Amino acid sequence: MDGNGRWAKNRLMPRVAGHRKGVEALRGVIRACAERGVLYLTVFAFSSENWRRPQEEVSLLMELFMRALENEVARLHENNIRFRVIGELSGFSERIQSLIRDAEALTRDNTRLTFTVAANYGGRWDIVQAVQKLMAAGVPWEEVNESALAQQLSIADMPEPDLFIRTGGEQRISNFLLWQLAYTELYFTGTLWPEFDAVALDAAIASYRTRERRFGRTSEQVKSAS
Repeated sequence: MDGNGRWAKNRLMPRVAGHRKGVEALRGVIRACAERGVLYLTVFAFSSENWRRPQEEVSLLMELFMRALENEVARLHENNIRFRVIGELSGFSERIQSLIRDAEALTRDNTRLTFTVAANYGGRWDIVQAVQKLMAAGVPWEEVNESALAQQLSIADMPEPDLFIRTGGEQRISNFLLWQLAYTELYFTGTLWPEFDAVALDAAIASYRTRERRFGRTSEQVKSAS
């Protein structure tokens, strides 16, 4: 969800105003995904690299995160949306960790949409922690394969993403779901995140529908399998 700071700068506003507007945009995208039958939405809210930002901005982001947890979860629950967070949660305050646990427990059985927030997350961290889990379980090296590793990743219980969307004009995945994006269709847009709405989402989905997903196969193999 890239472009909050630039959106604010373009309007001669402080960066935090862009982050607040970004929360509003996220609310709209969650609603649009639910209305369109999307079953899984995962957003990159705060990377492990974001701690390097100015302390004032980090503090404001944590405040926004806490307020969103306090104010938005009940609405998600009312709309049958499951909420979860992936990442190294020990980096957050105990208050935020408690709110996350409560939100996940409250919405655990909801089925309309699984909304996942990646916070203090990094794709490389995800792979390393998966390997550490296998080592801690004493799995013999000869049994360590793609399937065994994938089962230890943060979203092991979810399908791999069909579509990756990055706003703000940058064309890179920035350490997001590195393992899971191996065969995901990538979509980049110059739209800044605070301006990303249902119309922009529909454009991304329309682009996805024009793609031929091969998963490493040839066109002929795809056609014969369909």
